[in-house]
Amino acid sequence: MSRIAAIYLTLLGATCMSLVGLCIRLIESADGFQILFYRSFSMSLLIMMVICLRRKIFPKFFLNTLDINDLMMGTSLSFAFFSYVFAMLNTSVASTLLLLSTSPIIAGIIGWVWIGEKPIKTTWFSMIISFIGILIMFNEGLEIGRLLGNSLALLSALFFAFTLVLARRSKKQDVLGGTFLGAFFSFLYGLILAVIFGNGFTLSHYDFWLIIFMGFFTIGLGVALVTWATPFLPAAEVSLLVLLESILGPLWVWFFVGERMTFSEILGGMIVLSAVILLIYSKHKKEKVLIKL
Repeated sequence: MSRIAAIYLTLLGATCMSLVGLCIRLIESADGFQILFYRSFSMSLLIMMVICLRRKIFPKFFLNTLDINDLMMGTSLSFAFFSYVFAMLNTSVASTLLLLSTSPIIAGIIGWVWIGEKPIKTTWFSMIISFIGILIMFNEGLEIGRLLGNSLALLSALFFAFTLVLARRSKKQDVLGGTFLGAFFSFLYGLILAVIFGNGFTLSHYDFWLIIFMGFFTIGLGVALVTWATPFLPAAEVSLLVLLESILGPLWVWFFVGERMTFSEILGGMIVLSAVILLIYSKHKKEKVLIKL
């Protein structure tokens, strides 16, 4: 695959993922467990289909290839998906996506503590800057009753970051196996919790097809496209391109359902995005230096 094709695939994947918040806002009556159940079901089916087509194998043989790394990644990613859905339901789309964008910074710290990848100085600087932005958004969340949602968004960012470190530690170019398990485990959570705490599996045809669309064509296709393109681009470049999700997501809900960003979200979000871009840019420069050497 050419570099330009990989860039277009990544941007298309980020655009697909940016529509998740809008889909959740358009849902009429389904609860969080139902959303998790049906979304994860359709997402896992799509990811398995992509894997089988890409590797040219049947589902049975794909399942036999799953290993402990895939299991660990899937477990971490499933917690990220779970907290992501309930963050969207308890705070604004903007706050959720902007807090999620801190994942590369958190991953840098986890990678240092766990696998000995010493962070560059810019990582610490970016962490301090992003912490200021997070505090601004959390302070407003406390004032207007969004503390739970903001906390879940940050928890989701933590699990996404942990998944990134697991993927790097595995040294695999194709981590779709772990992504599939993340979706499948989320499906199981939704199945169990919808029965115990939720409203079962009955919902309107409108909500059903909207959630299926969300799992299949937004998050499922988005993750598949980004993962497909990842081996053909520097990691820093992929991280930068995927930030398009955090920019477009709040715009969709503002344009279609009138959910406006507050001043604190704009200010805190700009600070967080600036910190992430600074980190990615510095890593990109470091990669170029290493290639020259």
